[in-house]
Amino acid sequence: MNEKYQERDVYVAIADPTRRKLLRLLADAEELPLHELTAQFQMGRTAVSKHLAILKEAGLVSDRKVGRETRYRLNAAPLEEIKDWVSFYEKFWMEKVALLKNLLAEE
Repeated sequence: MNEKYQERDVYVAIADPTRRKLLRLLADAEELPLHELTAQFQMGRTAVSKHLAILKEAGLVSDRKVGRETRYRLNAAPLEEIKDWVSFYEKFWMEKVALLKNLLAEE
């Protein structure tokens, strides 16, 4: 199968700081057109579109045409996988913090 048409890994999609910023911008708004998103970066429309395409391939972003304009919307559901993965390690960190508190209390 052609790699271009395979679903992109969510972890790969959010690895880039530009894409994380795009997700943040979309989380703060119901929907944003490409020109408004592009205005938030020091890069051209084509570069922002490529980042949005990667997010779309990972299922994190959906788009729709309104006349000649493309509007983008966040789909946070795929982030649940990351939340689950991170929360698995929460117990580990909570135990380490508790140990540190005990050590500090003893001193």
